[in-house]
Amino acid sequence: MGKAKQYLYDYTQYEEEGKGPATMVEDILADPEFAGLSELSIGSWGNAWEEDCQPILDGIVEQADKFAHINKLFIGDMDYEDCEVSWILQGDYSRLWAAMPQLKELTIKGSEGLALGQICHEGLEALTIICGGLPVSVIQSIREAKLPDLKKLLLYIGIENYGFNGNADTIRDLLEKAKFPKLEYLGIADSEIQDELAQVVLESKYMGQIHTLDLSCGTLTDKGGALLLEKLPAYPNIKKLDLHYHYLSDEMAKKLGSIPVELDVTDQNQPETYRGEIWMNAMLTE
Repeated sequence: MGKAKQYLYDYTQYEEEGKGPATMVEDILADPEFAGLSELSIGSWGNAWEEDCQPILDGIVEQADKFAHINKLFIGDMDYEDCEVSWILQGDYSRLWAAMPQLKELTIKGSEGLALGQICHEGLEALTIICGGLPVSVIQSIREAKLPDLKKLLLYIGIENYGFNGNADTIRDLLEKAKFPKLEYLGIADSEIQDELAQVVLESKYMGQIHTLDLSCGTLTDKGGALLLEKLPAYPNIKKLDLHYHYLSDEMAKKLGSIPVELDVTDQNQPETYRGEIWMNAMLTE
């Protein structure tokens, strides 16, 4: 495992020292420890809800030779105390693919202003996007991506109010048309239509090749649980089923435990009733 380090600015650095996205790359390169890293995490760049991270992305691209030893990159590694996920202003990653051919893992948090462009990368093995709502434009970029080595895909779908402007057919189209021959881990998570997406995933071509299925952090109910109970035994290749944060009943969770997989059904939630309507929430939205 390589050496990792996170870079971020606190309130004082941003307000009083003039630090921000335009100074981040310069400060990273000035750090004596940077040359020994293989994993780079960029947290708050000061005021992430007012300034996007484009200067950081541009700086990495323009000085790509100095980042040639970084094989894992996380942009937006911050919690709600720094910035709510739906407020994080992201950027355009179009030029990053060619600039970092050595990159193995990319994690992006936040989807406001996010663009991936034409994705073409021979060596990327893991792509994770954590957000409160994933735009269709981003999903389409992933659908058309040329990622022959991709082993892990984890997408937080989120909700309409925070950026997801698609539906179950959007994810069906993604899984039908995307070409990831080495995919082992498929995560379609954090959705308020998790039962529908569970059905879409279970009907996808990737069920016969993955070893981990991640349907966590959404509104999965016994309806989705019954689909899993019915379909999963036909796929002995799947060794792990991640359903943490869910709305399954105790009885359904117990039934799913009979399937010979490593099962995570922690963080059980109960629907709420308000004015005669039943409400369930995905884990990460705002």
